[in-house]
Amino acid sequence: MKYNRLAAIAVVCFSLFLSEANAQNAFGDQDEYNTITTAVPFLRISPDSRAGGMGDAGVSTTPDVNSIHWNSAKLAFMEEGQALSLNYTPWLSRLVPDINLAYLSYYHSLGRRQAIGVSMRYFSLGDITFTDDQGNNIGQFNPNEFAIDAAYALQLSRNLSAGVALRYIYSNLTGGQFVQGFQSRPGQSVAADIGLYYRSEEFDAGDMDARWTWGISLTNLGARISYTESGEADFIPTNLGVGTGMLFDVDEYNSFSVHLEFNKLLVPTPPDYAEDSTGQRIRDQDGNYVIENGKDPDVPPVQGVIQSFSDAPGGFQEELNEITISAGVEYWYNKQFAVRGGYFYEAQQKGGRQYFTLGAGIKYNVFGLDFAYLIPATSTVRSPLENTLRFTLFFDLENLMGLSEDLN
Repeated sequence: MKYNRLAAIAVVCFSLFLSEANAQNAFGDQDEYNTITTAVPFLRISPDSRAGGMGDAGVSTTPDVNSIHWNSAKLAFMEEGQALSLNYTPWLSRLVPDINLAYLSYYHSLGRRQAIGVSMRYFSLGDITFTDDQGNNIGQFNPNEFAIDAAYALQLSRNLSAGVALRYIYSNLTGGQFVQGFQSRPGQSVAADIGLYYRSEEFDAGDMDARWTWGISLTNLGARISYTESGEADFIPTNLGVGTGMLFDVDEYNSFSVHLEFNKLLVPTPPDYAEDSTGQRIRDQDGNYVIENGKDPDVPPVQGVIQSFSDAPGGFQEELNEITISAGVEYWYNKQFAVRGGYFYEAQQKGGRQYFTLGAGIKYNVFGLDFAYLIPATSTVRSPLENTLRFTLFFDLENLMGLSEDLN
């Protein structure tokens, strides 16, 4: 168990703290691998089982109570008056039992055209025993991160809505331990989301009624985050998601939808640094590393967003490789039973995450359950969620309160 714990911690710390140099060393030749790393990557973990069953597609799908994470604009088209969702995602469950992501979301309509929502996600890395360089026990700590969101959505027309969300981010990974001579501290940041969602009127598609949807969402646009007093700060995972979908009503009982979405991190890409004949990086007269290809990644967040479209050292092809693809399908029978499937693709150069997803759901008058399962599509890159079952429990509070009144 001790070695499993150490392996799990190593994987998590790799994803959270990896610097540009470490990324290059871990993956070998930068011409082949040039991954983009950020702080607080838990903000990009799919928190709900519905989207998790559709290849992590959620920007253009039909609205649900978890839309705050994907595209807050979708809340304006919610049919229920208010709803609550509880989500649980085991993380690295094949190695350790106590690393997980919990997500709570709530939605409330303000008339026919407006809605508000709040959510909280909590990521626990389990209990970790810290030791000094001599192996002596210096304490135990439970690293954790959380984010609290508040969202507002408004229908701009019968078919188009807009949404905004504000987010507070807290990340405590070391419990105040000293890191490379500096006193560590919890990292904190604030961020914002902006989204648009479009849902067409119904039209004929052969013998079926159909709707077209599209969405665009800019998420986690905010300040860099720091864990020490050294002044060094890391980018948070600012992301641009765009997607489209088609909804089909086959008959009174059967309906299905298909979705295709694209996502890109809007943070600087690690550049190629000039090296001498011994493989050591070359510094200029100011002590900074000399960049051979690409752009300086040490820039303010807004500049980082702008230059993220043109800073890859491999040029336009590498920029395209930074786009991940999510494809998903969802089938409903009588609006009560759902079956889902999906596929997620990331270029090998940028991490190589590729997996299939399966999902199922059941919905009653006042509550419902969703499940999702991830199947790796490649043996070269393993996912912390592979062969893991995720759960979502949601409540239609409007119907629940109505049922309570009827019983009284």
